Parts: sequence; C-alpha cells; structure tokens
Amino acid sequence: MEGRPEGTMVVWTAERRGLWRGQRAAELVLATRVWVSVTPSDSDMSRHPSNDTHFCPLCRFSRGAGWCPMMEVSPECTQGRGLVLVRRRPPAPPGLREALKARLRRSCACSVQGAWALLQDLLPATRWLRQYQPREDLAGDVISGLVIGIILVPQAIAYSLLAGLQPIYSLYTSFFANLIYFLMGTSRHVSVGIFSLLCLMVGQVVDRELLLAGFDPTQDGPAPGANRSALNASATMLELGLQDCSRDCYAIRVATALTLLAGIYQVLMGVLGLGFVSAYLSQPLLDGFAMGASVTILTSQLRHLLGVRVPRHQGPGLVVSTWLSLLRSAGQANLCDVLTSAACLAVLLAAKELSDRYRHHLKVPLPAELLVIGAATLVSHFGQFHERFGSSVAGDIPTGFMAPHVPEPGLVWRVALDAASLALVSSAFSISLAEMFARSHGYSVRANQELLAVACCNVLPAFFHCFATSAALAKSLVKTATGCRTQLSSAVSAAVVLLVVLALAPLFRDLQRSVLACIIIVSLRGALRKVRDVPRLWRLSPADALVWVATAATCVLVSTEAGLLAGILLSLLSLAGRTHHPRAALLARAGDSSFYGDPAEFEGLVPEPGVQVFRFTGPLYYANKDFFLRSLYSLTGLNVGYAAARRKERGPEVGAGEGEPVEGRDLGPGSSTAALVPSATCFHAVVIDCAPLLFLDAAGLATLQDLRRDYGALGITLLLACCSPSVRDTLRRGGFLGEDQGDAAEEGQLFPSVHCAVQAARARCQELVAANSTL
Repeated sequence: MEGRPEGTMVVWTAERRGLWRGQRAAELVLATRVWVSVTPSDSDMSRHPSNDTHFCPLCRFSRGAGWCPMMEVSPECTQGRGLVLVRRRPPAPPGLREALKARLRRSCACSVQGAWALLQDLLPATRWLRQYQPREDLAGDVISGLVIGIILVPQAIAYSLLAGLQPIYSLYTSFFANLIYFLMGTSRHVSVGIFSLLCLMVGQVVDRELLLAGFDPTQDGPAPGANRSALNASATMLELGLQDCSRDCYAIRVATALTLLAGIYQVLMGVLGLGFVSAYLSQPLLDGFAMGASVTILTSQLRHLLGVRVPRHQGPGLVVSTWLSLLRSAGQANLCDVLTSAACLAVLLAAKELSDRYRHHLKVPLPAELLVIGAATLVSHFGQFHERFGSSVAGDIPTGFMAPHVPEPGLVWRVALDAASLALVSSAFSISLAEMFARSHGYSVRANQELLAVACCNVLPAFFHCFATSAALAKSLVKTATGCRTQLSSAVSAAVVLLVVLALAPLFRDLQRSVLACIIIVSLRGALRKVRDVPRLWRLSPADALVWVATAATCVLVSTEAGLLAGILLSLLSLAGRTHHPRAALLARAGDSSFYGDPAEFEGLVPEPGVQVFRFTGPLYYANKDFFLRSLYSLTGLNVGYAAARRKERGPEVGAGEGEPVEGRDLGPGSSTAALVPSATCFHAVVIDCAPLLFLDAAGLATLQDLRRDYGALGITLLLACCSPSVRDTLRRGGFLGEDQGDAAEEGQLFPSVHCAVQAARARCQELVAANSTL
C-alpha cells in the first residue's frame, strides 16, 4: 500500500485504546489506519523487561514475532493486500456461581446514595422537579392541566355508563390516576386515566358478576327472576359475606377486585423486567382491537340514545344479540331521549370537525363536552325531563371521598382470568403511547417504569373505590396541543377533578344519560376512522392487514377477550410464517469487485466459477431447516444428502452415473486420494452468507453439521461468511469447529466477508488440483 513504512503491516482499528486485552467491542475493526511493526522496534523492545521476546504495541503483550493474541488474521484475506482484520477475542464468561454472587452483592449493597438513586428511579418526579424551570414550563403545564381537567369531568361521568358503575367512582379514578402518574411516570406528555376500552372490559365483567349474583345490571335491587336464580344469588352473597350489599355496592366491589389483580399482574411484569412483552402486541393488532371494541361500545350505548330498556347480553355474539334486542324494542323509544341525542350528536360532531379543521389557529381546544353537559343539565333540570318524560338521568352524585376498603379476596379469585387480559391491554396501550410521544419530542422513557407507574395507578386506587386505568391517546394529544411540558399538568388536572368531587358533583344530578352516551360515541371517532387505513395496510403488508381484520371481526362477532387472543395468535403465526419461508438466493459477483449480490435484484452480476454463494435471509431454526435445505438443493442443483448416501452405498471408488446430479470421479487405480475434486459438479465449494442469519438453534446447528459432512463426502468445501457474534458463539459452543476450538480452526471455516470466503475456496481448490497433478 502506498505510504506504508518498510517492515510494517496495515491494521485497521477503531482506535488504539479500544484494543486492550479483555475489552469487548466490535467484532471486526475497520476504521482508522495504524501501522504495526512486524519486527520489534527499539522503543518497543526497551519497554519490555526481556529482549528475547517481541512486544506488540496493540495488545501490550510480548509474543513471538509477527503474532499477537488480539489479532486473528485470515491469511487468505491478506495475500497481496495491505489489509489485516483484527478480531477481538472476548473474555471468558464468568461462571454461573460467580455471576450470581456478583449480582447478589450488587443488589444487597446498601448506601445512602443507592437508596436515593432507587427512590429517584421509582419516583421520577423527585428528579425532574428539582430541575423544573417555572418561567419556561409553568404556563404551558397549567393551561394544559386545566383543559384536561375540564375534559376529564364530563368524560369520567360518561364512561361510568360503560363500566356499569356510579359516576362518582369515575371521578375518584381520574383523580388518583393523575396524581400517581405525576409522581411515577417517565413520559412528559401522556395522560393517564379512564379509557373507553378498559371501561368496556370492566363493564362486561361487572355485568356478568351482577347477573351471577342475581342482580339486574339495568336496575337497582334484585332481579325479578325465577326463584332458583334468587336462591343461587343468596347463596353466592352469603358465601362472599356480601348479603347486605346493594347492586351498586356489589358492582364496585367487583370492579375494585378486578383492578387490584390487574395491577398486581402489571407490578410483577415490571419487577421481572417484562415491559417488552407489550411490544409483541403489534400496532395492527392494537388498531384492530380498538376498532372492534369501539363497535362494541357503540352498540352498548345505543340503548341510552333511544331510551329503551334491553337486556345486557353476555358471552359470544354480544353485539349481534344487542342489535336484535334494539330492533325489537325500537318502537318503545323515549322521544325525549331521541331528540336530545340527535341535538347533542349534531353539536358535538360539528364542534369536533371545526376543532380539527382550525386546530392550528386555536391555542386551546373547544371544551365542547363541557358546554354540552352544562347546557343539557340546565335544560333537563328546568324542563323536568325525568319527571315529565321518564328520561333516565345520572342521579345523585355524592361529594367527598368514601372510606378505603380492601377488595374482597373471594371476588379477586373469580376475576383472575379477566384481570390478565385487562392488564395486558392496559400496559400495551400505555407503553406504546409513552414511547410514541417520547420519540416525537426527543426524549426517552423506561418501559418497565411505565409499567410500574400504570400498575400503581391500578393497585393503590383499588382500595379507594376506583377501577382500571391506562394512557389515553385523545387526552394525550390535547395535552401536547395545549403546551404541556411536564407531568405537572397531571397534578393540575387532579386538582380540577378534586374540586368537582368535593363541591360540584351534585350539580350533575339531572344530566340525561343519553347526553353521556353521545359524548362516548363521539369520542370513538378516531378509532372508527381507522378502518380507512386497511387498504393502505393491505398494500404494505397483507399479513398485518389480516391481523387487523381478524382481530376487529372477532371482537365484534365473538367478544373483546376472544378478539385480543385471536389477534395475538395471528400475529405470532404471521411472525412464524415470515421466518418459516424467507427468501433464498444464489449470489453473483459484480465484476472484479468484492461485492456479491442477488442477480434478481442487480443486473450485470457474474456467478463465481466453481463456487456457489448461498444467502438465506432469515434465522435457521427447527421450523425452517427443511425449507433451508430444499432451497439450497434447488438453487445449487444438487441434493447433497441423497448424493452422499448413494456414494456411501456404492463405495468411494464408484464414478458418476447417469441420473445422479453429483458423484466423485476416480482419479486412477494408483491414486490413494480418490475424488479430491468432484468432476461431475460445476462447483467445488459452497459459501453460505450468514449475514442475514439472525440466530441458530440446536436444529439449525445440526443442519449445518450434516451439510458439511455430506459436502465433505463429495469433496466439496462448505464455508461460512459474515457470521454475527451470536452465531459464531453458537457454532463454537456446538462443536461445529471440531475438536480443535482454537483460532486456526475458526479461521479455516468462518470468514469475515463473502469475498474472503470465495478467495479461500479458490486457493484451496488450486492446492487440491496441484496435489492431484502431483499424485
């Protein structure tokens, strides 16, 4: 190479200090050029106490001339060139006992600094409040907090219909969720509180348990059902010790038990570091689930829009059964509720469209829900709609807080399975929204801490008559649009809700339930509009579109829990399908360069004579090993397993016959090395490009070992190129390199690039040809 001093070789390294012995970094170092003396210089020799050995300036260890323990150099890649690839040797991993002892020592170490750091990790507010800048952040936080608080009040009252609970419990939930997330959340913009999908899931469990306990979910007091139902109800209530509990009392007991157990599940996930689990709920799955659940919510609120009493169906086919009941009861609709619903829907939809159209000109979103609720409450109160027309109203809403109560253990076990799906949906939406806003605003969040924050928003409030919460997209977008800078806005929103709980709640006594249903339905616009994304999603990925449609359809036709389960299963099957049949191709070379590509993708590529370069763009594991072999056999035109078996049956002296794609050729009766180079094939080596090979399992490793054995029986060399560190480690631990696990064994079989492997294969072929000619 031009400019290279005499007696030196070129080493490309990231930086000199990054090559100290034992340091683990990149596998192949190709960044900054340094000159390394092959023979010891005077300065190097003077640094070492003994002048009998050579001193390497890279690893700082004395070894024989020209050799360094930090330099695992492939000779085939450096012949005629000035490039040396230095592979760092990873340090020996510590034993299991030592690793456990070190981790236990770190965990049990106690100090003031460690305790303070732990407190800051659990309560991030203790860290960022010390750095709070009131001049820059306070105005935006206060405005966004007031706006969210104003929006929260009508939504909390409305969403109580979905959960089958009294409005005061929704206000409790909104207050505690905002206060706890203010202390524990790592996202600056997410709004945590009541969420329509979770309210629906809570409401379905509450309705089921009310029916099992003998209550009618649509009225107070025991259902006027059969005597057997009443007897069963009394036995259930006596068993749980709740025989004196009313319908509303039993409903909130069920909701708090469900919420407590869901929060415990989330705490366990956060402590065990399982925040990544929610990442397996793909965005198409979540969108499809939101769409299907929104249709279910819309269906459940139609009875309030029409003012009719229909049974609240349970189990599979809930949506279809509810629609049939609504059609049969349409003639009994309350005219007052119908007219009120039509007027409120028109006003709310118009206000939402205007807000969306002129959102860039409005500093604060229009509080349409609050204005509608205020006007409707006044009209209903002075018009006496409940007394004159029988319109259903919210009823008395008490002020203040109720005494804490421990959820019933008997109810906790009855809702154990329901709590699992509730915890999964809550954590998935919360973590995904937190990460979305963090990316868009240039900061980071901790998934496990977000999981713990949402878990505490469920566990602690469950003792104060609250139900399940999670992050909500609509309110989070409003917070961002109104200038939110930190979670101090959540504390302001909690103060607004607290004011309503302590003083203003009774003012909503005459508010019609049909108005609350209108607010719920209008809030579903965003989720229902996601159906327009299906054609674009189909063009992008048919598998994701199928997950979307199947999840939404199962939610509507069966149940929300079944829809979530179907979406998860289809997502996993889709992922398995993509890895089961990845793309496979034979690579060719671009001229005299070292680039090898797919001829189907690039023009002008020429196959390397005598060498087949195979690329498999996926992991190699038990599910796709057969497809891997079929692809390799098909593209190379040689079923090496069959050919090796036939050769073994006929013996090594048997030549190639008709109909057999490959067999060795006997080089003569005086030769002791028959078929060193196979003549019936058009190649003497196979190079597998392992760059796209994400991982190997035991079955994949056995497949490569069998391939090398079968190719070796035919005199064909199998080489691997571009192996990742994890794949190389699997090959080393699995014995692929043979009994000799040293550097020479690895250098002879694993190569840093496809070009190095091809050059090595050609060099070996030339050596074999020379050996054959000599023999």
